[in-house]
Amino acid sequence: MDIIAAQLVNGVSYGMLLFVITCGLSLVFGILGVLNLAHGSLYMIGAYVAYTLTTQRFENFWLALIIAPLIVAVLSLIIELILLRPTYHLGHLSQVLLTFGLSYVIHDVTSIIWGSDVLSIPLPSVLSETLHFFHQEFPAYRLFVIVAGVVLASCLWFVQEKTRWGAIIRAGLSDKEMISALGVNIKLVFTAVFLAGGYLAGLGGVIASPILGLYPSMEFQTLILALVVLVVGGLDSIAGTFVASLVVGMVETFGRFLVPELSLFLVFALMAVILISKPNGLLGKQVIKH
Repeated sequence: MDIIAAQLVNGVSYGMLLFVITCGLSLVFGILGVLNLAHGSLYMIGAYVAYTLTTQRFENFWLALIIAPLIVAVLSLIIELILLRPTYHLGHLSQVLLTFGLSYVIHDVTSIIWGSDVLSIPLPSVLSETLHFFHQEFPAYRLFVIVAGVVLASCLWFVQEKTRWGAIIRAGLSDKEMISALGVNIKLVFTAVFLAGGYLAGLGGVIASPILGLYPSMEFQTLILALVVLVVGGLDSIAGTFVASLVVGMVETFGRFLVPELSLFLVFALMAVILISKPNGLLGKQVIKH
């Protein structure tokens, strides 16, 4: 029973970690219609910047959690303004090829800066202990990841459904020309969404680094799982991303525990079953073409 409870906590925390990493990708695709294949690279940069800040600057995980995502957000802003904006009228294929090529450029640059060794960030001291309740022991950091994922999901839902910015973003997704005619700078809105997606990627990198570590090609492995979550949940649904993250996290965790040699197969088998039974994902809608 102790092992099952531990695996349940690991599965939920891993699912919340996948949500933090994937929600930025889902946000950008759902609103801008851009499948940003450099999202995993932004996640990796967040992790490596946090490593530099915590090991060579001020040795404070919480400051790194604030600063590193902001640096990644600025980088994503530059990418959107200089590289992506001129391609919006060219269609999805150009953006996919551009961001995929960009991910290889970032991979080489990070290898030059940080090398190819496996690195790690120590757990913050306040979360390095285990907590006892229901006669069980649970790692405090994994419980922090669960809380962070739930808080982030709640904030995204509130902004999208209950604020003027959320209304403008939803309207801009349906009809850009109408929103522009009403005096809203839709280009600025889209830039803000891409910046938010970059911030969330960097935030995911910092939160994941004490658990998953830092290593070469980490961005591609993360991107594959993020795409699986995106497809399973539905390509334009934050709620679907949340549910799919939990499902994929549980399947991956219990797969590694019960049949480790088949854990990745189980994840892709799950995706295949979902695609066959619900082609638009668990909570997805039909993608609107701009």
